[in-house]
Amino acid sequence: MNKKEMAGKLAKRADLSQAKALSVINALFSAKSGEGIIAVELDAGRKVTIPGFGTFGSRSRSARIGTNPMTKQKISIPAKKYVYFRPGKTLKERVAK
Repeated sequence: MNKKEMAGKLAKRADLSQAKALSVINALFSAKSGEGIIAVELDAGRKVTIPGFGTFGSRSRSARIGTNPMTKQKISIPAKKYVYFRPGKTLKERVAK
């Protein structure tokens, strides 16, 4: 399912226009700088928990030394932050059926 299809389904279920549904999806999920409620919260270092569905969060990975598999040379891998999603119990049980 893509964003347009999701907006269509949301529009039918919530009795909205498709344009309004697309606006709601963009307000929640946009990854553009300063947009998207979930992305803004993750930028600030906070978790976003939707009970029964799951938790979005960010973690930090420290800098480390790795090995280039082709040349076997040691390389420096910089520290970085990354996003994770942990599904909630209800979602895991529903998908596992």
